[in-house]
Amino acid sequence: MQTLKALFINTSLKSSKDPSHTEGFINDVQVHYNQLGVESEIVRLADYDVAYGVQEDMGEGDEWPKVFEKVMAADIVIIGTPLWLGEKSSLATQTIERLYGSSSVTNDKGQSVFYNKVGGVAITGNEDGAKHAAASVLYALSHIGFVIPPNVDAYWVGEAGPGASYMDAGRENEFTKAAIQRLAYNTYHLAGMLKNNPIPNEGNTL
Repeated sequence: MQTLKALFINTSLKSSKDPSHTEGFINDVQVHYNQLGVESEIVRLADYDVAYGVQEDMGEGDEWPKVFEKVMAADIVIIGTPLWLGEKSSLATQTIERLYGSSSVTNDKGQSVFYNKVGGVAITGNEDGAKHAAASVLYALSHIGFVIPPNVDAYWVGEAGPGASYMDAGRENEFTKAAIQRLAYNTYHLAGMLKNNPIPNEGNTL
């Protein structure tokens, strides 16, 4: 089987000059991908000047096309997001909006260009909102053509109120470690299946 490629889009509100608990979480998923022979890359969206809108390219200065090129090269796309007020980050929303801007583009079979790509979500934060954010992200990915395997909503949240974050207190959480493993393995298995047996275009062309 050809080597699978995974792209993590880290939608932390912090640029790469600052540490990100979401990126620490992503790194723990990468441990499994490295063992499985999956090539992976992390894009910190805050490092790019991404314009607002729902077009493929919003014109001069818009750096989303650079990110989208990486999406198109990937077999697996995982959106990583922190939680703010129980919601996914604004950059996670922007990522989905910009992906949606290409949802009418087709592959050589007339399907959405996102067909046969596998999606997942990685979430960190204090307090609650993980399942709500996961439902939002995974529905959006599925709606535009990504395939969503089972159990690909890996997350960690801390106790109510201010407190420690993932890299301080979450890495030894057994529930989260198991969720990270399921995310890695289920995206790997399904991406491999689709690589060898793509979804037929009968009944699903745009």
